[in-house]
Amino acid sequence: MTTDLRELRDAEWDGWFDKVDLAFGGVHEPPEGRALWRERTEVARSFGAWADGDWVGTAGAFSFWLTVPGGDRVAAAGVTMVTVQPTHRRRGVLRSMMRHQLADVRARGESLAVLTASEPAIYGRFGYGAATQELRLGVDTLRLAPPDLPGIDGVRLRLVDPAQSLPDCERVYEQLVPTRPGMLARRPGWERMGVYDPESERDGAGKLQCVVAEVDGEVRGYARYAVNPEWDHAGPCGAVRLRQIDALEPVVYAALWRYLFGIDLTSWVSVRGRPVDDPVLHLVADMRRCGIEVRESLFVRPVEVGEALAARTYLTPVDVVLEVADPFCPWNEGRWRLSGDAKGASCARTTDAPDLALSVRELGSAYLGGFALSALAAAGRVQELRPGALQAASVAFGSDVAPWLPHGF
Repeated sequence: MTTDLRELRDAEWDGWFDKVDLAFGGVHEPPEGRALWRERTEVARSFGAWADGDWVGTAGAFSFWLTVPGGDRVAAAGVTMVTVQPTHRRRGVLRSMMRHQLADVRARGESLAVLTASEPAIYGRFGYGAATQELRLGVDTLRLAPPDLPGIDGVRLRLVDPAQSLPDCERVYEQLVPTRPGMLARRPGWERMGVYDPESERDGAGKLQCVVAEVDGEVRGYARYAVNPEWDHAGPCGAVRLRQIDALEPVVYAALWRYLFGIDLTSWVSVRGRPVDDPVLHLVADMRRCGIEVRESLFVRPVEVGEALAARTYLTPVDVVLEVADPFCPWNEGRWRLSGDAKGASCARTTDAPDLALSVRELGSAYLGGFALSALAAAGRVQELRPGALQAASVAFGSDVAPWLPHGF
């Protein structure tokens, strides 16, 4: 059976997206959500594997700008909607799509590809490394005192319509993008995904609500949430399902959390996708009552090693020769001299003796500062070839704040 890679045509989107739905369990996206994904789809970056007059594989990408250590933004392809139908597994379909896509990313001048993985074990062989982590919290609001900071009573809170508040909330988000590696600067329209609230996905909770926090009449933070009412023999024990929370100052963040603690008929707040250094852990007296879980989130793949490493800054001065293995994208293989500090960096080919040996996957994991090169070396995935090189490079690659992906794609 012949399988060919083919670019998506505009009129074919419905059939192509049907295959995405089918691969993820066959539960069709509600019409509103389908329309949102249709608007977000960049048809020129979408393609698939074609056999016997139908799609047997799909893949696409979104055009993002990714914040890197130092606060600059780097063009990145947000890999998405990657599927292979079960009739065509283990025939090289995924490999051919990944190879085609990375060549296209390179041709577009993007030095990074990023993705979130439904099955993380798949993507390491294509050079993607887990680069950020996320917290999942279940905060016990009955046993913990609500957050309190000086000036908290000066923050005004207002319940607003989630859709109508989008411009104010997006201005807050945009100001936060440069402050943390891993955050996405997105094209207009993406903010609408944050208020998409189909009843079929509420899991028993009520409709989406939004509270904004104002200081001197200006919106400085917001929280989107829904309440899941529950009762037991002792009375109400509902949950606040927190969807998003952003704030520009600590006192505003504390005020939003104090509000969430005080919602009637609830006894806990659950939230996913928070940074691992979330300040809420230090706004409460007992972290153990926050039900902390950690998992990986964003996967990063350097597509042009030299450009990617030169695009970020480094916590401490670094001068290291990296022996990079990348058989999937052989243009990256070989030795690279990275020289940089907190002001900038350069990375170029060299014939000098290597100091560290690693694959492009490890570079992806270390790139945003979320995983230390020393930790990867302890797992046997980075080899130190010059004594002292590992510690110096590991510190330099770090980030003073944890990298964080604010939302999926």
